[in-house]
Amino acid sequence: MKRLAIFGSSGSIGLSTLEVVRKFPDLFKVEILTVNSSTDLLEAQIREFNPSLVVISDSKKAKDFRKRAGYRCEVLEGDEGLIAASGGGEYDIFVGAMVGFAGLPPTLEAIKRSKRIALANKETLVVAGELVIELAKKHGAEILPVDSEHSAIFQCLIGESSNEVAKLILTASGGPFRNKTYEELRAVSVADALRHPTWKMGNKITIDSASLMNKGLEIIEAHWLFGLPKEKIDVVVHPQSIIHSMVEFVDGSIKAQLSVPDMKIPIQYALTYPSRLPAEFVKTDFPSIANMTFHKPDMENFRCLALAYQAMETGGTAPCILNAANEIAVAKFLNEETGFLQIPEIIEEALNKIQIVHKPTIDEILNCDRVTREFSERLNIQEKINV
Repeated sequence: MKRLAIFGSSGSIGLSTLEVVRKFPDLFKVEILTVNSSTDLLEAQIREFNPSLVVISDSKKAKDFRKRAGYRCEVLEGDEGLIAASGGGEYDIFVGAMVGFAGLPPTLEAIKRSKRIALANKETLVVAGELVIELAKKHGAEILPVDSEHSAIFQCLIGESSNEVAKLILTASGGPFRNKTYEELRAVSVADALRHPTWKMGNKITIDSASLMNKGLEIIEAHWLFGLPKEKIDVVVHPQSIIHSMVEFVDGSIKAQLSVPDMKIPIQYALTYPSRLPAEFVKTDFPSIANMTFHKPDMENFRCLALAYQAMETGGTAPCILNAANEIAVAKFLNEETGFLQIPEIIEEALNKIQIVHKPTIDEILNCDRVTREFSERLNIQEKINV
């Protein structure tokens, strides 16, 4: 039986992970759960899965939660609690399902303990990819991707030689705005951006999908996971989301991994690798698929993707700046403080103004994240929403 530490158990990846656990109660035991502030949901999870330790990032929520009776598990709080749980808790597999930069420090602790990392938190590799990969090699930690795109590439590469790979092809749904003009994008609302046509995700990731920043972060993540330069990482828009990604080889052959859009599939694979276990998820029915279409992403109207390629090429702390500025810009958009098209403007301004450090230490990465957030918060780039 494998013991799981699920960091981010209230989000879409965390909830899907718990669904997999329910299917295999003889294979997995939940030892650690963490949430930001969703204590009512955490309470239900504790009653069902009986973890030995939980962490609540919101300190006030944690203090209120401790007043409730009937829990035999230890309750920690804040960033310190996340690091303590990752660095000292008893578990075999670390499920990195937190959203944003906050997922990096506990992931580093898990790597230092040589754990299997089932990684859904793409920001970990975006902001500190070189450091993370070097640390994983040093400690013998196994990083298995949970993102459907990177899981697809990982599966396509099994049994293949890396020098025979011509390119990686990440697929993108294109989000809800893939057919909109620039003028139409000026008028989109928060509600419009949150209506993803394929996936059900948290608000931040859904906005990233609408702006194509989600795909931008994924190309940087793919660069570190698979050791290929930006010239060998392409993006193609595939609205049906049946092909999750592809690998083209030097002889012109292409491997693709296909399935219905269901995150439980890559999650289960990361937890059970190298085995494949039966699942009761919805199966792909090819006769019911009317068509599968593909086209190039529009990097003029959706500039976040172009900025991600730029940051990856620059290297150093540029991807950290990209990520931190994006998190602030998305928060401003969700709060209706700025328009959808101002998200890339905020990011570009940060990339142009903040000094980039090459070969950064973890302290320099943490400082870069802080400085970028402060800079982006002060920016007053606005455009009326719903013009």
